[in-house]
Amino acid sequence: MAIKFGTDGWRAIIAEEFTFDNVVLVTKAIAAYIKTVYDPSKPVIVGYDTRFMADKFAKKAAETLSEYGLNVMLSDSYSPTPAIAFAAKNLNSAGALMFTASHNPAEYCGIKYIPDYAGPASKDITDVIVENVTKLQADNTQILPDSQFKGNIDIFSPKKAYLSEIKKFIDIEKIKNAGIKAVVDPMYATARGYIDELLKDAGVSFTMIHDRHDPLYGGMMPDPKPKYLKELQQLVVNSYPSIGLSNDGDADRFGIYDEKGNFVSPNEIIALLMRHLIKNKGKKGSVVRTVAASRMIDSLAEKYGVEVHEVAVGFKWICEVMRREDVLVGGEESGGLSILGHIPEKDGILANMAVLEAIAYENKPLFEIIEDLKKEAGAEFINDRIDLHLTESTKKMAMDMFYNNPPEVIGGLSVKNINKIDGVKIYFEDETSWILIRPSGTEPVLRIYFETDSKEKLSSLQDNMQNIVNGL
Repeated sequence: MAIKFGTDGWRAIIAEEFTFDNVVLVTKAIAAYIKTVYDPSKPVIVGYDTRFMADKFAKKAAETLSEYGLNVMLSDSYSPTPAIAFAAKNLNSAGALMFTASHNPAEYCGIKYIPDYAGPASKDITDVIVENVTKLQADNTQILPDSQFKGNIDIFSPKKAYLSEIKKFIDIEKIKNAGIKAVVDPMYATARGYIDELLKDAGVSFTMIHDRHDPLYGGMMPDPKPKYLKELQQLVVNSYPSIGLSNDGDADRFGIYDEKGNFVSPNEIIALLMRHLIKNKGKKGSVVRTVAASRMIDSLAEKYGVEVHEVAVGFKWICEVMRREDVLVGGEESGGLSILGHIPEKDGILANMAVLEAIAYENKPLFEIIEDLKKEAGAEFINDRIDLHLTESTKKMAMDMFYNNPPEVIGGLSVKNINKIDGVKIYFEDETSWILIRPSGTEPVLRIYFETDSKEKLSSLQDNMQNIVNGL
């Protein structure tokens, strides 16, 4: 069995590939990396989310690390990924193991290694870990010799220190005076006990739904997208003027509704927080976005004189930029972001609180702030994505064609230039439209992202792209 680390760790179906034996195997591979890089006295943090058996997998990993002479600090309860990431930095650790499958279906679990800089492991680190897995599968135990002593396993809570960290970036008193109302959906997961405590401290009047532990997530995916947030949306509409706040399974992503029940896209939130940090808080720095994120961000960045870095999909690439320079906001279209001075890991709880702060500073409802944002950006930005289920051979043919011989006109729009940072991104002459074609690394699926300034253009681009691929 091949164990691969994707954009953010290794994930698999519980009891099929995600087994105790494989957890031990991956933990040993991570231990071997840690022992070559860190002072052996530094503790390894171990955390977990609300998934079925995640606490048991985490305990097994802690015992495995201890057997090889590493000291462990095991979370006392399920925790958000950003809280465990902050602990990795705050506790002068040798990094953290987090058991989570984030927003994926309930049958999945996962494990990711978070180095002591508190962000996603870079490719050079995960390459070593995967190589260690391969060696261990071949019974080459020389990479991890037996230890003469066992490490300690101490239980700790990451909560208090993490909440204190969030309050360093958010003006709680400003929010208190704004009279904000909210409906909150933690999606049965790890934001429970975190986002609600922050809202209480900030004087926000709020209602919570889905605020019990359910490893089946109410029969849905713990993914804060409109299709899974219908109850939240309806409650927002029925309790005007409340906004809706949600987080995914490990609380590193967010989903937000304005007071009218409109879903505010992550692209708009990235742009909003960039503008807020500059306009209202006087902050300076660059912006980092993934290749699939909106040019609305670029348009506003140009207006405010901010440099934009475009990186491949995956927060680890945003993290690399955040580690080397001051970044106002680093964000991705899938709902992950972090802000200046915070850990270089996506944090959905911070995102929710920062939006409340922006509302308080602007002293107007979120839907009005979004309208102001669109006017400043100077264009309508409409985004969509289609997933084409193809054979592996057709998927490869399509990518080869777009890489080497892309069409000169698509959907009636002339191609201006092409970006190959991650997949193939096609920019058009109208300066507002683009298409990104990316193959799935795990499925026979071609993902095609679109952005344009009218529904007519979007429909034309989508129809033409499907015809091009179907014609192969």
